[in-house]
Amino acid sequence: MTRLRVPLGFGLATVVLWLADPLWPTWTLGLLVAACGEAVRVWAAGHLEKSREVTRSGPYRYIRHPLYFGSTLIAIGVAIAARHLVVAAIIGVYIGLTISAARRSEEAHLREKFGDAYDAYVEKRAEPMARRFSVERALRNREHHTVAGLVAGFIALALKLAN
Repeated sequence: MTRLRVPLGFGLATVVLWLADPLWPTWTLGLLVAACGEAVRVWAAGHLEKSREVTRSGPYRYIRHPLYFGSTLIAIGVAIAARHLVVAAIIGVYIGLTISAARRSEEAHLREKFGDAYDAYVEKRAEPMARRFSVERALRNREHHTVAGLVAGFIALALKLAN
């Protein structure tokens, strides 16, 4: 399921756009919720040194999986903007299945690679790190791809609304 997350997401995005019945107020509220989710993701990506360490700075001080939390907020925002119960159900099932599978896979990888350091982080025994946010790090983690997808999706919803 983890490997299918992105291609399945693109396919479902087409269905979501086709079924969506947005109104300007729901589009605006959905955009605000999704933008908050993206802000969390950008913040996390600007701290993450993927597969090099157990990151404990930025949002990782407070939330074990801030990228997944941000993605969930984005999904909720899209569901609000789309204003359709079937869309909300599709998004809920997709997020529930793919994020739980990704979390399990990622946690197994981190536990295997970092052992006690990861367990200490999970158990909140690890000291937080002092690290500044880095735009370069966020770009290296390809967060700009998520930003572009979010912008394109909301433009597509706005175009559907305008017609």
